[in-house]
Amino acid sequence: MSTETLDQANNPPDDAAAKVLATLQSLGIAHEVMDCDPELADTAVFCEHYNIPPEVSANVIIAAGKSDPRQYAACVLLATTRLDVNKCVRKKMGVKKCSFASADETKALTGMEIGGVTALGLPESLPLWIDSKVMQCDYIILGGGSRSIKIKISPAVFDLTPSTEIVEGLALATD
Repeated sequence: MSTETLDQANNPPDDAAAKVLATLQSLGIAHEVMDCDPELADTAVFCEHYNIPPEVSANVIIAAGKSDPRQYAACVLLATTRLDVNKCVRKKMGVKKCSFASADETKALTGMEIGGVTALGLPESLPLWIDSKVMQCDYIILGGGSRSIKIKISPAVFDLTPSTEIVEGLALATD
C-alpha cells in the first residue's frame, strides 16, 4: 500500500491534503508521500532542489473555457511539456476561447493552492484529462493537495480516478 513519510503528528495536512491522502487510502494503490518545503513547491524549483527529473514531474492545470456558463477541466501533463490550451483543450470543451483558471478559481474549484494542485480528490463533476505521455512513465510525482507534500505514484492511478480520460496531444513538447 502506501509508504507515507509525512510526519502527520508534527506537520498535519490541511483539509485538501487530508482529502488527497484519504483518496489514496481508498484507492489502495502503492504510493509515497514526499515532504516538500512549501517555498520550493513550484515545479522547476522543486525538481532542482529535490533532484527530481522533470520528465516524471506531473503538473495539474485547471483550464477554463470562456463560455456561459464557464467550463473547467483538470489537465495532467509532464513538466517537460506545455498544455495545448488553444487547440486541444478548447476543442474538447467545445468553446471558442480557453485559458488557464486563475489561482482564485483553482482554489475555489479544488480547495488547493497552485503548487499543490493534484488530480486526486477532485470533485467528480470536474473532468480530469490526462496527457497520454503521462501514462508512459514508470512513476510520476504529483502535487499532494498542499504545497507541503508531493505524491510519488504509478500513472495507473488514473485507471481508478473518476471522470478521467486519457487524451492524445493534450500537451505539446516545449520548445
